[in-house]
Amino acid sequence: MKKIYLDQASTTYPKPECVAQAVFEYMTDNGCNINRGCYENAYDTEEVILETRELLCELFDGPDCKNVVFTKNVTESLNVVLKGFLNPGDHILVSSMEHNAVMRPVRQLEETGVEFDRIPCNAQGELILEAMEGLLRPNTKAMVMMHASNVCGTILPLKEVGEFCKAHGLKFIADCAQTAGVMPISMKEMNIDVLCFTGHKGLYGPQGIGGFILQEEMIGKITPLLSGGTGSISHTEEIPEFMPDRFEPGTMNLPGIFGLHAALNWILDTGIQNIHQREVLLTKLFLEKMKELDSEGKKIRLIGKENADGRTAVVSIQTPGRDVSEVAYLLDKNYGIMTRVGLHCAPSAHKTLGTYPMGTIRFSFGYFNTEEEVLLAVKALEEILWN
Repeated sequence: MKKIYLDQASTTYPKPECVAQAVFEYMTDNGCNINRGCYENAYDTEEVILETRELLCELFDGPDCKNVVFTKNVTESLNVVLKGFLNPGDHILVSSMEHNAVMRPVRQLEETGVEFDRIPCNAQGELILEAMEGLLRPNTKAMVMMHASNVCGTILPLKEVGEFCKAHGLKFIADCAQTAGVMPISMKEMNIDVLCFTGHKGLYGPQGIGGFILQEEMIGKITPLLSGGTGSISHTEEIPEFMPDRFEPGTMNLPGIFGLHAALNWILDTGIQNIHQREVLLTKLFLEKMKELDSEGKKIRLIGKENADGRTAVVSIQTPGRDVSEVAYLLDKNYGIMTRVGLHCAPSAHKTLGTYPMGTIRFSFGYFNTEEEVLLAVKALEEILWN
């Protein structure tokens, strides 16, 4: 049975061939660390790391490439930023659609005296912009918000929120896990102070590599969460003040960065607009066929926006009268179609969308999926639900 991978929102697969090749070549032909060795291979490795920082700044219209910090994933990035920036007595705003990568650190910080409010979203996952003003307090310090929902794909208005933050003196921390690499993002135009990303989703890199990018004025405002050897100023036991060493102690995931370096070049060569258009095409096809299949919505409930406008290539459904876990199991067992089922680490989003506590079956498409695979998924649902 041919396997069909429709869980791209979790991690993209397959990766471009150049990604695996880059990791393999680093592991077999180089393998050394940076900032430690005074030899040619170490310098060559450092050059690739520098180029990767530069590529990320190019992709996200970021500041100086030294302000790119590598972490394991977007969850670590958000933890470093939130726990290093917020103090007892501070107040922040989040959207009601946030992933637990934001909400769990925020809940943890709440125990120390940090306060937060959720900006409500409607049943399609759209942010209610006019509600933001009324949630402001004298001690509101920042806005923390995802760019797009991992549950229903709805895109949140980063530019408008960035303008609001600038007008009210708030710092804007953006979680771009679901959009980095598949949608244009400009830190400058969107007034983003900190952009957090992961490498293994739309950036098409390996798992275990992510990071964040800081505007210059944020560097001294965030206390490093981790400390240790950096290979620089080794004569002192104090944390370096300069970037990126201030936030990058210990041995980095160099194989992951080499893979990300290759992936970023592939994205820039392919074109973000082309990647996005491909994903929109597949999403539109899936939505249209699902509506044809169940025009009255008796057996399939589409979650979120009804069409492909204003959403990523993520579509969640519920199956009234059938357990979503059973349907997802049958999709995999009988048809080889891999999806994700459950709450997707985002209970707040599901409560907003009215899908809590059952959760949803999530179909998510990527650049390498085909129209045939989309049609096979629809056909499989028809056979499961109508037989």
